[in-house]
Amino acid sequence: MIAYEELLAPGSGQVPDILSLLGDRASLARRPAFRIEPADSTTLPAYQRLRHEVFVREQGLFTGTDRDDRDDDPRTVVLVARSADGDVLGGVRLGPATDGPDLGWWQGGRLAVDGRARGTGGIGAALIRSACAHAETAGVLRFDAAVQVRNEPLFDRLGWRRVREVEAAGEPHVLMRWPVRRIQDLVEGTKAALGPLLATAAGLPKALGGPGFVGDDGAPVPGSDLVAACDAIVPAMVERDPDWAGWCSVLVNINDLAAMGAEPVGLLDALGARNTSHATRLLTGLRRAAEAYGGIPLLGGHTQLGVPASLSVTALGRTTSPVPGGGGRPGHEIRLTADLGGRWRSNYPGRQWDSTSHRRTPELRTMIGSVAAARPAAAKDVSMAGIAGTLGMLAEAGGCGAVLDVARIPRPTGATVADWLTCFPGFAMLTADGAGNTPPPAGPATSAVCGELVPGNGVGLRWPDGDITEAVTSTVTGLGNA
Repeated sequence: MIAYEELLAPGSGQVPDILSLLGDRASLARRPAFRIEPADSTTLPAYQRLRHEVFVREQGLFTGTDRDDRDDDPRTVVLVARSADGDVLGGVRLGPATDGPDLGWWQGGRLAVDGRARGTGGIGAALIRSACAHAETAGVLRFDAAVQVRNEPLFDRLGWRRVREVEAAGEPHVLMRWPVRRIQDLVEGTKAALGPLLATAAGLPKALGGPGFVGDDGAPVPGSDLVAACDAIVPAMVERDPDWAGWCSVLVNINDLAAMGAEPVGLLDALGARNTSHATRLLTGLRRAAEAYGGIPLLGGHTQLGVPASLSVTALGRTTSPVPGGGGRPGHEIRLTADLGGRWRSNYPGRQWDSTSHRRTPELRTMIGSVAAARPAAAKDVSMAGIAGTLGMLAEAGGCGAVLDVARIPRPTGATVADWLTCFPGFAMLTADGAGNTPPPAGPATSAVCGELVPGNGVGLRWPDGDITEAVTSTVTGLGNA
């Protein structure tokens, strides 16, 4: 057996062409004529020379140089296409469209292909596809490009959408936009089946929750001041991270009660575990959370051992006037109240923000009492559909749509806009109310008006230039109005 190090040229550190060494002719024949990679200190100057050749000398779009301030922005990314010999055949530039914090709005540009390589291997199209993939991986929710008119058909074939005519470098261009579906895909994967499912399930009325509370995560118990909520934890989390699963089983249920302005009075659990050790870890996390939230009583439940991992918790709360999720109307302001402290939970980066496990009881109690104190027209805690998807549910229950101002959304510094709008954020409440109403007293949480309810349906994202892009294209659950 040959050691990998023996294949390196002495002192070169260069990685050998393994396919050539092994004589794999079939794989060699299928190998693409170029590869796309981020530019480095060697290829970046070659790309810049190519750009100058294309845009200054060949097309005359610029005089002297085509460089601008985006080239000096350290956040700017350049992708280059290189031949098998390492030559730069083309490149494209992309990065944030605005100065200051990255809002998840990026622009692509300066797409250039060597004249000798055009029309021979789809280099331009490959660079465009790679730029889209890179942008989405970086957490971008809006990706635009000002395209020369003659190149519009290429972008159209690749799935881009025409926005409007613009002018760039003194010449007619077309503003094209790549449709980023991250929020829509999350909504479709988590909530879209609910309405059709309940409409066809035997004996289950579509209006679960009772009149005025369709789509709420908690349900008023008829003839009493009780509110009941129930949540199941994803089995994979129960299996792999039982202590955190136990904590979250309390967290999500208390948030459901808090969104309706209810005071928690007790918890019931239904637990399945492989063995007593696994069950102990689940119950330890559950008990820690119950104590942290002020000693909420564990009333009992059901435990079964020797079975696949599962955990669901039912929470009971009290309020004489529950706040509905569907009380919002067009013209109401949307406010996000969220605890920005904490960090991404280990093993769940970009998906679960842990803002609660380090908080003291008085802080937690103040946050979960914020809706009861403010009494807004509508409230909903942010669930697995994320901020944008949950706002879509609140708007749907009120028979309207919503618009979010991206730049005004409270957000932790350690989270991209795309991650923050699609993650489970620990403690976060969306409320709708008339303009100027008192904000909820939420202790360590940050609260800000960041949008409004509007006629129609779905959720739009409004950007600093005034453009609104679709985040949720229609209703979320299909459950209808409250």
